[in-house]
Amino acid sequence: MSRHSFSLRRSNSFRPRKTLGQHFLKDPRMIHRILAAADFRSSSTVLEVGAGLGALTFPLAGLVRQVIAVEKDETLAKKLRADLSREGIENVTILQEDILKLDLTRTCEETIEVIGNIPYNISSPLIERLILSRSQIPRAILTLQHELAERLTASPGNRQYGALTVLIQFHARLSTLLEIPKEAFYPKPKVSSTVVQFDFSRPYPRRPEHEKFFKRVVRAAFAHRRKTLFNSLRGTFPSWEAQTILNALAQSAIDPQRRAETLSIDDFLNLTRALASFLDKSDFE
Repeated sequence: MSRHSFSLRRSNSFRPRKTLGQHFLKDPRMIHRILAAADFRSSSTVLEVGAGLGALTFPLAGLVRQVIAVEKDETLAKKLRADLSREGIENVTILQEDILKLDLTRTCEETIEVIGNIPYNISSPLIERLILSRSQIPRAILTLQHELAERLTASPGNRQYGALTVLIQFHARLSTLLEIPKEAFYPKPKVSSTVVQFDFSRPYPRRPEHEKFFKRVVRAAFAHRRKTLFNSLRGTFPSWEAQTILNALAQSAIDPQRRAETLSIDDFLNLTRALASFLDKSDFE
């Protein structure tokens, strides 16, 4: 725990930047629980998003073969590099980069896993980038704002269930690992956080013939949340004949009066397949 304490002692000497959404983990018990839940293999290469003061970096370095720690803040990156060198830790590479601009597939030639305490303002775009890199990133352990975690892990019928939920769960199996109270961070945020595991090696078992069209249908269905599914699709795709949409819904055994948040991933897959069978190829490619 000495290395861990070493990094935390410096939290009071650094003023967090609100523009970067900086909130640093400071509770040793929570840090231990996160790493225990992540259960990385000793042979793993782990990319850490937002290394900050090194609260996760230091203990993580003692658990895995290599850590690639990405930190956008130049001051923090220099400080962390110096602290690691002072402690004689040689299996950590510090990249002073914006994670949203970093080419994840070129950062490491081998398979990597991801961990990080993610600022709310970059959570969704980061997850989208992880999805695009999923062939090289089988798993990610992300600490997210509680409300976002609820949205991502929601089930059909839940008010949090939306297009983002469907598209994320289509690409990865999600599981909630633990809840983290506000008091575990410095400075204390306004809301609590949740650690979510994204297992990209276990996507939804059914795959659509036209994946881009599937995503368009999902987004269109949720484009007008207060409208029925039929009206939402009709409003988003005015060039489609109303009867075509009704026929596709009937073929999918979906009531046109239902709303998008009641549909499962299977429902959306069935609807996409039915719509594709009624439309010209040019309408969905």
